[in-house]
Amino acid sequence: MTRKPETIGGYEHGQLSRVRQTCLYIATKLGDLLDEMVVVGGLVPHLLIDQEDRPQGLDAYGGTMDLDLGLAVGMLDDQRYREAAARLRDAGFEQDVNDQGNRVLQRWTVTMDRPVTIDFLIPPIDDADRAGTIRPLEHDFGAVITPGLELAFTDHRRIEVTDATPDGARATRTIPVCGPGAFTVLKALAFGNRTAPKDAYDLYYVWRGLGLPVVANRLESLMPNPTLDQALAVIERDFSGLDSPGPVAAACFITGEPNDEIQADVSGLALALLRSIGEQSGR
Repeated sequence: MTRKPETIGGYEHGQLSRVRQTCLYIATKLGDLLDEMVVVGGLVPHLLIDQEDRPQGLDAYGGTMDLDLGLAVGMLDDQRYREAAARLRDAGFEQDVNDQGNRVLQRWTVTMDRPVTIDFLIPPIDDADRAGTIRPLEHDFGAVITPGLELAFTDHRRIEVTDATPDGARATRTIPVCGPGAFTVLKALAFGNRTAPKDAYDLYYVWRGLGLPVVANRLESLMPNPTLDQALAVIERDFSGLDSPGPVAAACFITGEPNDEIQADVSGLALALLRSIGEQSGR
């Protein structure tokens, strides 16, 4: 598995295009199953924020290396995941391998001029499910247990995507994409676990790109929820100070080093978001 770049300069624009095209290709193959799936992860900011009509001063989205696809727990009820996996195999997808050459249940790949990987995620089913572990679904197919993912099936947007696909066609499909509230929860939890610069940048990009009133409104719609509370605690701990890990990580991702202006922007957005949520929820 390729290590993700630590700065925006490590992401080539062509890979983002390939991930977008792969997402669209999957949508053409899984059309009637898409209501039980949602795009999460690094492609979300690119899709949520109109790249042709960005707020002034916001650069084009930095990029992503792979596609994260969330599966609804309801797919387990009558094993509809089997149909999804069968169609993906027929479309040329197969299990990826890790650095040791072992096949990986939760990550598949499709061969293009450069490979694109797809990570599958699923919400916990009960208290015994441990975050980050793999739920096997078939002999070659599984998903990472991801707390908070269930929120993306409540807060999501259906976004029309038109592009080329890896098989040479040009297609248009409407794709379920994680909304800004659920995305904030998932990315904040991820940052709290690993303090990856890309996670901090993704939060900052969505907050700047959509505006805090939109994000706060969607977060409020998800309350009450203990996983959301955990995410807000991470934002307060890691993003509210100028020199907190989140603002520093976002600045380093964008510029390669700490930057007071960016850090002030990130921390200011975090504080404003927390204040807005507090006012709306009466906290």
